[in-house]
Amino acid sequence: MLLESVKTGIKKGLETTWILAKTIVPVYIFVTILNHTPVINWITVIFEPLMGIFNLPGEAAIVLVVGNLLNLYAAIGAIKAIELTAAQVTILAIMLSFSHSLLVETAVTRKLGFKVSHALIIRMGLAIIFGIIVGRVGAII
Repeated sequence: MLLESVKTGIKKGLETTWILAKTIVPVYIFVTILNHTPVINWITVIFEPLMGIFNLPGEAAIVLVVGNLLNLYAAIGAIKAIELTAAQVTILAIMLSFSHSLLVETAVTRKLGFKVSHALIIRMGLAIIFGIIVGRVGAII
């Protein structure tokens, strides 16, 4: 009985790892490649003023974009490929906790009969508000 439970647990764990790896690894590779091209510098320069509001570097915009358009696991892959401090990762995690997977969850919201515009405003608004608050608190500490 115990041996069977362990076998099932290992099998399910490997299946879950495979599912997550199919998202995390390609994003990690893509962002790592970007890090070795001038593109990352362009992204940094373009988004530095906006991301500065949250006390984040410009390249953190990549994390927010993939996390909002794809899912949290894609954001994890991007975070791993970019050098960020623990405070910066915390800010991104808090922001994405409000606004992750917007495409999929907007479709779900629509099916539930909730106004998509309201859901997007609430989710993005909370991400921005808490990103600013936590970014400023982190800058003080």
